[in-house]
Amino acid sequence: MAAIQLHSDCPDAMTSVSNYFIDHYMPEANGEFVKVYIYLLRCMASSSKTVSVSAIADLFEHTEKDVVRALKYWEKVGLLKLEYADDASILGIYFLTVRPETLDATAPIPTTTVQKEAAPKETSTVSQKSASKAPSKKEYTLDEIKAFQKDEDISELFFIVETYLKHPLNPTDINTILYWHESLHFSTELIVYLVEYCISKGHSSIRYMEKVALGWCSQNITTVEQAKANSAAHSQVYYGVMKALGISGRNLVESETVLITKWTREFGYDMELIQEACKRTITATHQPSFEYTDSILTSWHKNRVHTLKDVARLDSSYNRNKKAAAASNTSAPASKNKFNNFNQREYDYDQLEKMLLTTSVHE
Repeated sequence: MAAIQLHSDCPDAMTSVSNYFIDHYMPEANGEFVKVYIYLLRCMASSSKTVSVSAIADLFEHTEKDVVRALKYWEKVGLLKLEYADDASILGIYFLTVRPETLDATAPIPTTTVQKEAAPKETSTVSQKSASKAPSKKEYTLDEIKAFQKDEDISELFFIVETYLKHPLNPTDINTILYWHESLHFSTELIVYLVEYCISKGHSSIRYMEKVALGWCSQNITTVEQAKANSAAHSQVYYGVMKALGISGRNLVESETVLITKWTREFGYDMELIQEACKRTITATHQPSFEYTDSILTSWHKNRVHTLKDVARLDSSYNRNKKAAAASNTSAPASKNKFNNFNQREYDYDQLEKMLLTTSVHE
């Protein structure tokens, strides 16, 4: 493939990376795409300022199509402008200045800061409509999959997911990803974030990712910003539960996160109630037990407990009933068993002692 001429509107040719790029573009981009962009910056500092797609592919052990996808991604978000030859091959790459006005409404990069995304109040961005019922899953034919792969965005999505999973996608994986996109109506950006989020939590299973996707669908989450706000809120809940139960040095397993989701979504309990249940768990069992905590919260839910005042009311009622039961047992008459049916003898223990002494003397 022919050499490509590099151009830049930056006054100084140096290998430097914009802080704005690091803060706003890099976190949302695929890691392999970031490598290509930074390498191009490095090439700009060389005297020849020429590079080829094949050379980049060889350097990073990618295919040339992978490199072209990376270049088109950066063009899409407004950091590069590609110049094409008559045969549609890339002839030139223009670096555009990285600054806030480079962002446009169609770019998949959120304009909100990290601090705002982490705030728990942002859960309000999720639609409060009734929970959506997930549509049934469709099995796509090989011809349908090939047709989807002709779509540049879908093809790029498959590449990104493969990169995160570190293995080629099998037909089941592809069907699941298309299900998210076509049936759940997730954008490619939301699917990429879904995969990134699950990988960051130590879950690389497509099956696990599908459970998360269905959870988002049920909550009417349709944007990356809503998903981030939801994830931030859940992360705080997970941390609060782990701290209350004294868990450290490991991540929560799926069965534990399922219970937490049950407490927060199905029961609608806040952290104050959940932490109280965790505290009682440690007091009773002296070890973290999600099953014991779940039994407490399930009992509270059945008794319509919603606040700590309700817990105090339930405790008071339990203690009254316990005292009443104890008093009832104390005042109850002796049971009519066979032993108690005999006439009980009354002994004069002083007289018995005299008889014993007299017998001993005569012997």
